Order: sequence, then structure tokens, then C-alpha cells
Amino acid sequence: MPHLSRFSDFDIQLFKAGKHFRIYEKLGSHIMESEGKKGVYFAVWAPNADYVSVVGDFNGWQEHSHPLVPRWDSSGIWEGFITEIGKGDNYKYCIVGKKKWKALKGDPYARRWETPPGTASLVWDNWYEWQDEKWTTQRGKHNSPKQPMSVYEVHLGSWKKKIAEHNRSLSYSELAEELVAYVKRMQFTHVEFLPVMEHPYVPSWGYQITGYYAPSGRQGTPQELMYLIDKLHQAGIGVLLDWVPSHFPTDEHGLANFDGTFLYEHADPRKGYHPDWKSLIFNYGRGEVRSFLISNALFWLDLYHADGLRVDAVASMLYLDYSRKEGEWEPNHLGGRENLDAVHFLKAFNEAVYAHYPDVVTIAEESTTWPLVSRPTYDGGLGFGQKWMMGWMHDTLRYMGRPPIYRMWHQEEITFSIVYAFAENFMLPLSHDEVVHAKGSLIGRMPGDEWQAYANLRTMFGYMFTHPGTKLLFMGGEFAQLEEWSHDRGLDWHVTSDPMKKGIMELVRDLNALYRSKPALYARQFEPAGFEWISLDDNLNAVIIYLRKGFDDDPDIMVVCHFKPDTVIDYEVGVPYNSSWKEVLSTDAEIYGGTGQFHNLKPLKTHAGKKHGREFALKVSLPPLSVTVFECIQRDTADSESADKIMKKRSKKA
Repeated sequence: MPHLSRFSDFDIQLFKAGKHFRIYEKLGSHIMESEGKKGVYFAVWAPNADYVSVVGDFNGWQEHSHPLVPRWDSSGIWEGFITEIGKGDNYKYCIVGKKKWKALKGDPYARRWETPPGTASLVWDNWYEWQDEKWTTQRGKHNSPKQPMSVYEVHLGSWKKKIAEHNRSLSYSELAEELVAYVKRMQFTHVEFLPVMEHPYVPSWGYQITGYYAPSGRQGTPQELMYLIDKLHQAGIGVLLDWVPSHFPTDEHGLANFDGTFLYEHADPRKGYHPDWKSLIFNYGRGEVRSFLISNALFWLDLYHADGLRVDAVASMLYLDYSRKEGEWEPNHLGGRENLDAVHFLKAFNEAVYAHYPDVVTIAEESTTWPLVSRPTYDGGLGFGQKWMMGWMHDTLRYMGRPPIYRMWHQEEITFSIVYAFAENFMLPLSHDEVVHAKGSLIGRMPGDEWQAYANLRTMFGYMFTHPGTKLLFMGGEFAQLEEWSHDRGLDWHVTSDPMKKGIMELVRDLNALYRSKPALYARQFEPAGFEWISLDDNLNAVIIYLRKGFDDDPDIMVVCHFKPDTVIDYEVGVPYNSSWKEVLSTDAEIYGGTGQFHNLKPLKTHAGKKHGREFALKVSLPPLSVTVFECIQRDTADSESADKIMKKRSKKA
């Protein structure tokens, strides 16, 4: 077998230092030509192996037919060029380690794998003729923190099934037609795919990855996934991918015990074994592992044109004692519980991503009070662009799950989020995690009879879309899927003809449109200046009122949330300036399944009168279990300046 190397000494230095961010261009299998002969170059990192060869159907899986050669340096890389193999052929590495340990391993850098239950890697390329230049050149605008971001979270295998074809999942190509059209109609700005990387166990939903550089073949080829992403971009829809650097499965053909030693993982189970998922934790302190992971992140941005990465289970990475009892973890060298290697890795990951792609976004699923998650590393942060607001999600679902009669005693659950809303760049998530493991569906968690349950869900969505922060909603929630989500079956699309469910769908579409069209709802969504309380303590009526603000020329938006099932006429609201307001959305509209009887049909004009600490007031009608959104359509500048002066004088006296 001819010897050939694609590595320079500098490549090796970077790889070992954890700073080779395109190592996938070197390691793995690469179709090429050498000395006039076509074949495949193979390179694999197995520093503790005594022997490595390539086996597959092409050589009858004979382990001595095509040995690889170790590099002369200390890199631990084995390489070689084979002429008898080409695109689409399967292969594994036969690795022999110390004490005659032997295993057949898939290629960690393979661009495609056999569809499970097959476990071999496939020789493949990533050539595709993209048609999304218009999107990619303007992507920075779409991902800007001063632009709306409403994300539709999707598990591709169960979004829709072909029931007549043995419950078959849609292919990437079919999704490129059906999913793209649906997301565009529903007015979401982005989709987020649960992990698309190859994984052996379907019930893991893709979070137990073996093929980090290969999309799952269950729904098509790599190029067909590219086609789906391309079509989304052409429709003006961004694509976020779930990315899982927190753990990996123990499957024999995967990364675990790769060369007979703890290569990608820790030897010490107190650091290297995850008790919750019975999986292995990456050794972030090892340079070659950091190169593997950061290169993988850039791979999906480079070759699949992803617009961002949502990083799964960040909290499990940050804490050495995560899900561990006393004695099951070891403190760091400073005596603390922080995983300092993981912190270093996450900062390096974000720095690399934003250095190469300043127009994408990284999002952390981080559930603790770790500070500065979405702040730049040069300011002491982890460097993410956004962070999931898990506290908002838990408090909101708890509050909305209470019978309205009891909400007056728990008003702080629905208002507390504003106390810390601007400590991070928060995304409000109603994700897949909230509709699994016997938690029930969103609509199933709403109290009251059928009408009240749907009214509560509409109210929750209205509150979500007017609260500071970007938005994320898992598939099925947008039409009040009744059954808890299951990866085994598709969403219950047949129920969307039901008027109440259709009403929820229409509301989510209109809330998306409202959020996207009103700068006051997004231009300062991460800034305290973009929010002002009017009233948060009317516990008796379960009413909260707030202003959302954009920049100087953007009309203010006033939001009135009423969390009880009664109707209140002529409810007086304090306003900081003399003005006129127009109702632009009510979740109680008849088209959404509401009563449609208590709208504020005419523009409302303020009158002089002290209310909620303001100099002006107006009277509004509060429909039952509703969110009513008003836009300022006229503002008397002179009176506003006068009111501002009065308030400043009062504050000085105080």
C-alpha cells in the first residue's frame, strides 16, 4: 500500500495543542488521486495502538490486507492510501492494542455511516452546489441580537410520518418541501434540529452520537440534508443545529476505549462517566480531543451552512459534581466543583466559532446560575451568544398550571423573571424536554375545562412572545398537540382541523408576525431599556402590565396580561405620557377560539389622572384569560416632556 501523508509538522502541533480547527480536512477518509491512481487516503488517531488496518467489504474484512503506517512523530496518527476502495464503500479500522486487545472501530471523522443497525463507516464526500448565497451574505442581520428570532424546534424523524407506508419518516428531500413551506407560513424565523448526527439508538433522539461528522442516514444522504438546509435558506429561514460535546455513548464501534485506552474519555469514572445518561464524558483537557470537537463545530458551519449551534447540557459540563453524590466526584486543583478544563474548552469553542463566523449564533442550554454565560470571553464570560432561560420556563409552566383561583397567591412566579432577564441574552424555551417523560403536552398541563385550557395556552403564548428575549417552541405546541411527544410516531396533524387547535395555530402564526413586525418587541430585547413595568402587583385580578420599547422612532408596545377567567371592563392603566393606543392583538379573538366579545375596538386616548405612578391613564377592557397588546399610535411630546419632568422632580424629592 503506497504511503502518503496530508499532514505538515504545523498540523501536528496545532492538533496536539487543541487548536487545529479544521482537522477534519486531514483525519478521516478522503477520496483523492496519488501518482495517477485513484483511491482513498485514511488517517486515524490511535496513539496507543500496536497495529491499525482498514477493513471492509472491499477486502473481505481481512485485518492484515491493508495496514496503516504510524507517522514517524509522536502524533499517534496512522495513515495510508488504498486504491481498491471508493465512494460508498464501507470500512472500519481494525485496531490492536496492548495485551492483544482488538476491536473494529468506525471512523470518528467519517462523513457518512451505514444506517443503523449497520455500524460501519462509508467513504463519502461533501460536494454540493449551494444556492443560498443571498441568505449567507445577509445572515448577520438575521442573527443579530437586535433582530427577532423565533425558533421552531424539530425532531426530523417524527415531525411527520407516512402512516400508509409503515409509519415511515419523511426524507430530507420530502422535508425540504413540506417542512420549509410550513415553517414559512407559520412565520418562524429559524428552525432548530435536534441532533442530525448519526446515532445508533433512536430513543436517544440523537443525543447519543457515534458519527459526529455524519448526518443520520435514516432520512437520506449528506447531500439531501444539505438540500433541506439550502431550501430553508432560500425561503429566508435560519437553521440551528443541536450540538452535543457533553458526552458520547459506550457502543463498541464508537469513540469509547478507542485504541484500547481511555482516549477521548477520562480514565477516572468520577470525571469520565455520566450517571444520568450512562455515557462517557469527553476529556476536555486533552488537546487532540479539543481539536476533534471544535473542528466538528466548524464542520457543520463550513460544509452544512448551519447558522448556529445550540450546545446541549452545558451545566453537566461545567460542574464536576453534576448529578453526583458526595464521594462520587473529585474537586479541581483549586478545591472547587468547577470543571476548569470544560470551561476552557467552551471559551475556546466560542472564540473559534465567532472568529470564523461572526454572523452565526451559539446558544447554551445551561440551567444554573453560572455567571456571564452569554458574555464575551474578554469580559470574563463563556462567550455564547444566547442562553436558554430555564427559570422563566419553569416558573411560567408552574404558574400557568395552577387553577386561576390560586394564582393571586403566586404572582411572583410570573413576574420574577424580569429581575434577572437582562443578566444574559436569554432565549425563552418551551422545548422538547417539557413534553416528554410523563410531563404531558403543553395543552395537557393547562387547568380548567376545555375552553379554559385553550385560553390558558393562548395566554401563555401571548405572554411568551411579548416577554423580553428570543423564542423557541417545540413542534406540536403550535397547534396544541394533545398527546405527549413520542419519537416513534409523527405529530397528530389530523387534529389541526379542530377549531380550537386551528385557533392556537393561527395565534402562534400571528404572534410570530407581530414579534417580527414590531421593533419594540425585539430591538432591545436584551436590554433593560427595552422593558418597563406599569403594574406587577395586582394579585387580586391576576393582572400584569408592561411596556416594551425599541429605539426613538419605534412606537412603544403595551402588554396587558389577565390570568383569570373573568371579564374586567374599564380597567384603568397608568401610562407615562399623553398618548393614543390601538389594540393590535388579543389572544381572546374569536379567530383564535376566544370569546371575541371584549375587544378594545376603537383607539384609546389617555386622560389626566394618576395611576400606577404615572400622570396619565386610559381605560381598557380585559377579556378572560387573555393577553391584549396595544401599540402607541400617537404621542404628545410636550405633555410627555412635562410628565417626565414631574417624575424626575418627585424622584429627587424622594
